[in-house]
Amino acid sequence: MEQPQWQHELAGAEPLPSLPASPRALVIDLEGALLRSNLLLEALFSRPGRMLARFGAGGRAGMAPLTDILARAKIDYAHLPYDADVLNRALAARARGERIYLVAGRFEAHAAAIAAHLGFDGVVRPADLAAGDVAVLPFDPRSADHIADQRAGRQVRWRIWLRALRVYQYAKNTLVFVPLVTAHQMSLPALGAALLAFLAFSACASGAYLMNDLLDLAADRQHPTKRHRPLAAGDLPIASALVAIPLLWLCALAASLCISGIFVAVLTGYLVTTIAYSLFLKKKMLLDVVTLAGLYTLRIVAGAVSVGVVLSEWLLMFSLFVFTSLALIKRFSELTLRQGAGLSDPANRDYRIGDLQVIAAMAAASGMNAVIVFSLYVSSSAVMTLYSRPWMLWLLNPLLLYWFGRALMMAHRREMPDDPILYTFKDNASRITVMAMICIMLVAI
Repeated sequence: MEQPQWQHELAGAEPLPSLPASPRALVIDLEGALLRSNLLLEALFSRPGRMLARFGAGGRAGMAPLTDILARAKIDYAHLPYDADVLNRALAARARGERIYLVAGRFEAHAAAIAAHLGFDGVVRPADLAAGDVAVLPFDPRSADHIADQRAGRQVRWRIWLRALRVYQYAKNTLVFVPLVTAHQMSLPALGAALLAFLAFSACASGAYLMNDLLDLAADRQHPTKRHRPLAAGDLPIASALVAIPLLWLCALAASLCISGIFVAVLTGYLVTTIAYSLFLKKKMLLDVVTLAGLYTLRIVAGAVSVGVVLSEWLLMFSLFVFTSLALIKRFSELTLRQGAGLSDPANRDYRIGDLQVIAAMAAASGMNAVIVFSLYVSSSAVMTLYSRPWMLWLLNPLLLYWFGRALMMAHRREMPDDPILYTFKDNASRITVMAMICIMLVAI
């Protein structure tokens, strides 16, 4: 089967020639109006690892510069963040028989491929418009000769930033307060140190979320829900995220230095592990689950370091089993949602929809192990010195069983679209269960 014209160009053929003088046509600025993103950055983050590897090889061999490598990058044109209003009006004009061209001053091969994908007539250069070689038919009498850059200079609304930084995920960082409760260190200085640790982890995590969304742009745009994320949808410019990431990490470092050098080391370990997870660990079966459980537990370790308390081995064992179970439930929920939507196996995860039963069994086993560890802790002599009413802690066991069981059942019913921990904050029954457990612990003290 003969390849389309745009595929030949991506393979290295000459770009399309400029449009000669012709009857009136509709001309759309590709990067200024139609595309809610930057074509160069889209090419870079289409496959960032492979792009940087090619650039490094090219630099050693004296081959093509980065721009030439990016010009040959494979971009998923079907899932780019197009402006819906501009695209709909262009397609409506096309349906009326009008000729439509894209204006592109760079990456003409990619521009030609986008035009071919959308069914447009081709690409023209900005010089053609300046020279008056093209007669332009505007969308309506009030519009200019071509659609100008509608989004340059527009400030991104603060709500978009809140979504991009995933402020709602800060609920996970409340784990730094757990050592205060378990060690009964509720003084104001300890609370202040834990609050500073919470802010440091939140800033560090937000930078990691932005980086992860950049690396997952292509996969997120094909996901039924993740395609609405600000970077994937084009609501937040890629360039803005690239500036925000180091700023957030610098803020996290500044807050960490106010606590201790050991806390800086713990936070650095968290960041390095998070980056490794975003780059390759999340694509490895079960390694991603172990890593997620470790990252959750690391928050508790950081909380203990920030307030200067010795972390109990019981708490560490309990945390690892709890968070392993929750990480497995998260994967189980993602796969069930894909199964319900009729989607194939995820491309950026080493799991298959056929693994659902095994994942569910492992999640249940980890949850039950957490309950067993807690039961052994309540039976130990260590409880007698920490609690005045240690017998009340036995009431936590049925609540823990209910919490784990409900989370797994909701995931099985495809009613858990969020992370299990975030779902706990949104689900009334889960919230009541957690509040009851906290009250029991406080009364037991």
